Amino acid sequence: MSQKVLLNAKEVNIILHRLACQLIEKHNDFSNTVLIGLQPRGVFLADRIAKILREDYKVKNIQLGHLDITFFRDDFRRGEKPLEANSTKINFLVEDKNIVFIDDVLHTGRSIRAALTAIQSFGRPNEIELLTLIDRRFSRHLPIQPNYRGRQVDVINNEKVKVNWKEHDNEDSVYLIEK
Repeated sequence: MSQKVLLNAKEVNIILHRLACQLIEKHNDFSNTVLIGLQPRGVFLADRIAKILREDYKVKNIQLGHLDITFFRDDFRRGEKPLEANSTKINFLVEDKNIVFIDDVLHTGRSIRAALTAIQSFGRPNEIELLTLIDRRFSRHLPIQPNYRGRQVDVINNEKVKVNWKEHDNEDSVYLIEK
């Protein structure tokens, strides 16, 4: 198994700031916009984006939630091992809000489809956008595209993209791993 560095810590930081600036351009003061990180790995990206918006760009109205999509996935009964649910933390109304789903890697699009179904339990948003750090361009099973993307990567089927976060994996990096 070999791995290649796609992004190092400095490049990840630059991309996170660019994504934060793109969100500011579109959503201005965030008075009607909420950020929702998709469990499990999208929450690290969502937390980091929210922190950058608050601390570096002084945006005061950031509402951040975490959404567990485990039991909304179309493959949740297909695996051998039992799935472990994560926690959902949405302490605000989503009705008529602009939602930005945040996930680390956009692969087949199935997680986003599950998130679209899951969020309906909380109300009817005005608009839903997608922010992703890595867009695996040629592996989509559903017609889902990100509104904000950090890096677009062409990955073949036997390769995997692994995103590491300082808070969880002791480093910020993105690797392309050949199985």
